[in-house]
Amino acid sequence: MTLRVLDPRQFAEGEPLQMAPALGALEGAVVGLLDNAKIGTATFYDYVEGILKSRHGVREVVRRRKADSSRPAPDAILGELSAADAVVSGIGD
Repeated sequence: MTLRVLDPRQFAEGEPLQMAPALGALEGAVVGLLDNAKIGTATFYDYVEGILKSRHGVREVVRRRKADSSRPAPDAILGELSAADAVVSGIGD
């Protein structure tokens, strides 16, 4: 009897991704909020938006909502959010 061992690891393809540089401050920035369409997300983002504007001087908040939580955001939504200085993508159950 032969024992066959499979290696389940995947090896990265292409160039490694680089993180965007951190913002120096949020004062005057445009922040995007990507809602994953779960029940608690909109209420949570209402709170986050208030804090961003009142405590951190964020100039504008751009909010977009995915059709549902199990699918990636469509290119159109990602394009709209790409103009923001920072984007928050989170879930809310």
